[in-house]
Amino acid sequence: MIRVENLTKYYGALCAVDHIRFDIRKGEILGLLGPNGAGKTTTLRMLTGYLLPTFGSIHVNNYTIEENPLEIKRLMGYLPESAPLYYGMLVYDYLMFVANLRAIAPGKKEVRIQEVAGLCGLNGVMHCSIGELSKGFKQRVGLAHAMMSDPEILVLDEPTSGLDPNQIIEIREIIRRVGKEKTIVLSTHILSEVEATCDRIIIINKGKIIVDDRTEALKRTAGKGQAIQIALLNADYGTAERSLKSVEGITRIERVDNPQDGALRLVLRTSSDCDPRAMIYSKIKETDWILLELYQETKALEDIFRELTLED
Repeated sequence: MIRVENLTKYYGALCAVDHIRFDIRKGEILGLLGPNGAGKTTTLRMLTGYLLPTFGSIHVNNYTIEENPLEIKRLMGYLPESAPLYYGMLVYDYLMFVANLRAIAPGKKEVRIQEVAGLCGLNGVMHCSIGELSKGFKQRVGLAHAMMSDPEILVLDEPTSGLDPNQIIEIREIIRRVGKEKTIVLSTHILSEVEATCDRIIIINKGKIIVDDRTEALKRTAGKGQAIQIALLNADYGTAERSLKSVEGITRIERVDNPQDGALRLVLRTSSDCDPRAMIYSKIKETDWILLELYQETKALEDIFRELTLED
């Protein structure tokens, strides 16, 4: 649905986005993750046509951002980090104003306003002044604005920035519901945000894409290796170490001290490009050991993010 090729943006001598490329499939929720200043917002502004790239191209369906900017904008709803709201207006009046801007047919405006108000949880504040609302409700109004024309694509820049934990959960739930029907691109530097809402992660740092993978696949495979934990009864450490060291892909075996249940607990460190669990199980089957546990650890997204974005 969206194809980005060689996308680059300079501000003077500063390269904010550096020759990135990626595709976004229809119906996908894509998280653009990175530290502050990584180039996330600049990338989203180019996707929506707010900024023109210095080099590169953006294709949305059969349109290009250079030749068909209005057609692409009609396909998108955009919520910037600070929603551009008119604080002196009532919520209902503001949404009607947006419906008029979006040229929604007169007979459909009222229905659409009620639809987005219900979806964004605004029914109880429709006749309140926007300026009197909490930040969470202001963000909901901004999201309703972005969704008013029922766009195929939603682009959300830091959608939960500055919200309290309850408000964050509510906005995430809205995004998940909307994501069942639309393509969503959201940027954030909050790791739990991506983990809770996104199908796929792109990590960008210093303007370059350093990771592009499915969320669960990234947690399984990123980093310098995996760890498999096992617990055995009737096994001694020396024999178990000698037997399991022969399994291809195991680089180190560590013993976990002071087990509570009398089992021998081991952590098997492996190379990052293999999964030796089946061979480990086969080795254990050849003995009289009793296997209590065998599972592969997954790294926390925070650990992966730090490994990929911190300076060496």
